[in-house]
Amino acid sequence: MPVFDSSFHAHAFAGAALDRADALRDDADALARLWPDARVLVLDADGTAFADADGQPFLTSGRELGGGPGTAIFLGMQHERAWFVVEAAMVGARAPGRIDLRRAAAEWPADASGVFCYARGMSYWHSRNRFCGVCGAAVVFGRGGFIGRCGQCGTEHYPRVDPAVIVAVEHDGRLLLGRQASWAPRRWSVVAGFVEPGETFEQTVAREVFEETRVRVIQAEYLCTQPWPFPGALMVGFRATAHGDVPQVDGELEDARWFDAEEIGAALRREQADDGQGILLSPPISIARTLIEDWYRRRQP
Repeated sequence: MPVFDSSFHAHAFAGAALDRADALRDDADALARLWPDARVLVLDADGTAFADADGQPFLTSGRELGGGPGTAIFLGMQHERAWFVVEAAMVGARAPGRIDLRRAAAEWPADASGVFCYARGMSYWHSRNRFCGVCGAAVVFGRGGFIGRCGQCGTEHYPRVDPAVIVAVEHDGRLLLGRQASWAPRRWSVVAGFVEPGETFEQTVAREVFEETRVRVIQAEYLCTQPWPFPGALMVGFRATAHGDVPQVDGELEDARWFDAEEIGAALRREQADDGQGILLSPPISIARTLIEDWYRRRQP
């Protein structure tokens, strides 16, 4: 499978090292042959994954589950072994524990948490598309779970993600951060928002930053992306320069302000030993943290 080199790889969910093997999705016989030796990730209806007693991935096999792939979603291949995801209710499987996606991102190997992210996104899409959005009839899934066909009007439905931009905005050596009232006390992060129809990513950056803070972006540069399955977004990361407008919030944010490199550096160090003072930043699993750390590194001699 293609491998892309990037210096922006610290955030979670970017390590699902699977060959998605699109050609196999149409080959029901091949999937049936792969099933007995396949690795199978089991998810509950709430999106948590089966885990062992130590909180690590609890992977079963097709042979242990029995039968064939059935309604299992084919995720891809790794070292000639297939990967699937199934709903716990469909197979009656049991495991010592459960783990949510955020915790898995921090505690599981990167490739395993990346597969969990991928599986969670597909499972969520299935759960929200059991009926046709055109006529309301039941949808039947095919191609290894990657297409839903309406049995009444014939409309085909495909997996989707919702693109959103997230941006580290700077002016004169300062970084723009905001906070929402619902966040933990002292938590601040960079600006983010969903792309609207008819917009480019760059237009979304300018619009969202202005809507949330009244700061006017001058230019934006793409950096990296992160799948963000809460529930089904793709975060597209930018850094941008802006005018030095005084931030003004309109209700979506509780507050917004400029921070200098000294304040950001102190916040990064605070992750290791919180002194109870100053701001806290986005957690290390997020692309928001990647953008903040990139901005801070570029400020250093």
